[in-house]
Amino acid sequence: MLRCIKTILILLLYLYNINFAQIAEVNRDWKVTKMSQVRQVITNSGTLCGHTLEFNVQGLLNCEFPPGSFQGYHGEGGIWIGAITPDNDTLVTTTISWSPGPLFWETYPSEEPWDTIWVVNKGDTVDIPYWTNYVGISDQDFVMRYNDYGPASRMDQRHTPLYLEYIQTVYSWSAPKGMSEILVHNYYFWPTKIDLHEVYIGFWLDPNVGITTQGTNFLDDYSLYYPDIHLAAGVDGPGGIDGTCSSPIGVIIIPPEDFPEEDLIWTWKWGSNPWAPGMIPPLDADKYRDLLSSGEIMENQQIPTGSHFVLAFGPFELSVGDTFHFTAAEIFGDGINGMLDNAKNLNILIDQDFKVPFPPPLPQIQVETGNHRIRLIWEPTNQTNPEIYKDPYRADDIDQPFEGYRVYKSTKSVNGPWTLLAEYDIPENGYGNDLGLEHEYIEELLLNNIEYYYSVTAFSKEDTVLNWPSLESSISANAKTVVPGTAPPQSVGEVAVVPNPYRGDIAYNEYNPPWEKPPPSRQRWMEQDRRIQFINLPTECEVKIYTLFGNLVETIVHSDPVRGYEDWNLTSSVGQAIASGIYIFSVEDKNTGKVQIGKFVVIK
Repeated sequence: MLRCIKTILILLLYLYNINFAQIAEVNRDWKVTKMSQVRQVITNSGTLCGHTLEFNVQGLLNCEFPPGSFQGYHGEGGIWIGAITPDNDTLVTTTISWSPGPLFWETYPSEEPWDTIWVVNKGDTVDIPYWTNYVGISDQDFVMRYNDYGPASRMDQRHTPLYLEYIQTVYSWSAPKGMSEILVHNYYFWPTKIDLHEVYIGFWLDPNVGITTQGTNFLDDYSLYYPDIHLAAGVDGPGGIDGTCSSPIGVIIIPPEDFPEEDLIWTWKWGSNPWAPGMIPPLDADKYRDLLSSGEIMENQQIPTGSHFVLAFGPFELSVGDTFHFTAAEIFGDGINGMLDNAKNLNILIDQDFKVPFPPPLPQIQVETGNHRIRLIWEPTNQTNPEIYKDPYRADDIDQPFEGYRVYKSTKSVNGPWTLLAEYDIPENGYGNDLGLEHEYIEELLLNNIEYYYSVTAFSKEDTVLNWPSLESSISANAKTVVPGTAPPQSVGEVAVVPNPYRGDIAYNEYNPPWEKPPPSRQRWMEQDRRIQFINLPTECEVKIYTLFGNLVETIVHSDPVRGYEDWNLTSSVGQAIASGIYIFSVEDKNTGKVQIGKFVVIK
């Protein structure tokens, strides 16, 4: 029932957005965190989801951990701010929520071309119009700005703004393991027009925890709260149609240090319905009273029937121009205990003001392909040289902590799983294996016209003073898709079909590397993932496929000076899967006019 309600609301929202886009133009943007082990959609409206026409994020999970696992963790999430105005009006601005109407969020960026999501790597300095000389803190920072009072926010008459301006930064790390399983969100906001009284801040999350390819992943979740560390968590109930996720999703809030803990009122409430009499009342005054300022700490949810929760704290007084800053974090790990261990790692980060050792920058990779072979080259450049990077946050006084390179390969995807092919390190320095440095790697005996995935990382020496492990740059962030093969022939005449015959009783998707595979947004093989390949195609040609009776099935236009092949998924031009039989193909070379005719067999 809940799924049906959500589907109807999203459809209503889509219809609403058609008119919305014509009236209120704002500079919408979204990114996905790729440095860490958490793949999280980030938008410049402050929401942790992009599955609407607002951002047109297609084929992606809102939150996936670890990468490539298809383990999803939430449907929506974002912060709420509630306050009492000088006119004694009680208002709440939500970045996103479920409500009876079509508008689920109330914050948007401006129409300025630079009001996008800024991506800043560790140590880089960027002049952002609203933050000059911003210096990257984590391995990769996202920086964005939005408000609750612009034309887009005022489109719905039910929204009355608090006239808030927001800046949000998101931190992510590739290593070590405990830090790569954390995303840190820093929120800065200030009133621009009216003073705000009894301000409460909340983080609302709709956990949908489960393996997304195995069924609806929100029906057997439950919520927990750890009051000593202000951590709320959504947990996947074991089994069920969505399997069992390896991690919960935790949300922890770190309030400002200059507000004593004993002066804060905390609220944690969970519910399993999308609106009153369940979790989210539609009126601001009810949200404020019941969900942000009530001071109620509910008992942990005992029955896994699906849930969403609000974790809130306050009150505060804010005058126009006062900037309020607090930190929240998404925390994952190996089960509940792993999540709690990573909450301790977050405390280490905060105690160090996020000034902790960091890995070398990503090596710049060049790829050369040939017949059954590939060559990777990662010579240091003036712009990027991992071998001379400096880390001021180490405690061992090593001026240049770089130690070596690692080369990885996957036959599955840019998210792995990865196999270590080689490791090279500085020789005769007492660290590592002393194998010597290399800047190229060659692999041969590969299959032509098949996708392989390679990555080269750089790693550092361990910091023995801080007891900090060796740090390695992100594997997936530096992954390259590589297809070995030959150049297109000068003319038509050697075109062939692979495999021939095509046999439906063979699980081509189980080959290694797989001959057939679903797109990255899907885990399960489907009928449209079937594949045959026309090889040895000239640069400019047209392939036509016919039945034995001369009926045209499909036409493929090929125009590629590098790739001499085309794939076909055994589906006709009208989207119908073809039947078993003998098929005729013709290939016309558009440069010479020559035509080659052949045949292939499909056995299903």
